[in-house]
Amino acid sequence: MSSYKVKAGRFVGVISDTHGLVRPEALEALQGSGLIIHAGDVGGPEVLEELGRVAPVLAVRGNNDRGAWADALAEYDAFEVNGAFVYVLHDLKELDLAPAAAGFRVVVSGHSHKPLVEERRGVLYLNPGSAGPRRFKLPVTVARLKLDGDDASAEIVHLL
Repeated sequence: MSSYKVKAGRFVGVISDTHGLVRPEALEALQGSGLIIHAGDVGGPEVLEELGRVAPVLAVRGNNDRGAWADALAEYDAFEVNGAFVYVLHDLKELDLAPAAAGFRVVVSGHSHKPLVEERRGVLYLNPGSAGPRRFKLPVTVARLKLDGDDASAEIVHLL
């Protein structure tokens, strides 16, 4: 399992469902990130390259990510950030483990395009919503995740 340190005063930027669109507002909201998590439906390698100009990027494959570039992305990932264990997958309905029992403090997902910050049984569930093309009347959002050992908090940032 990989381990990352995000310097004090910085946060983990969380984005999902870009579907090939990197909005300038998303890049601005992610400035100051020590790390960026992309929870799938990236849309193409150029999205990851652009986000990588802001901070290192960890990304998982979404149900719409196809082709050789997407084959390099895992369906889920697990890593440690500032002493907190984080599990990332695209569709929360495909979660096949008990996060608290497995030692995860945070579960990050995308897919629904609906932003969510919810604490359940000691696990913070975070869906940053969608930063890509607007879908229905759902907001266009990203999230900022702060981690320090067992302390985990997140905020949704509305872009439009």
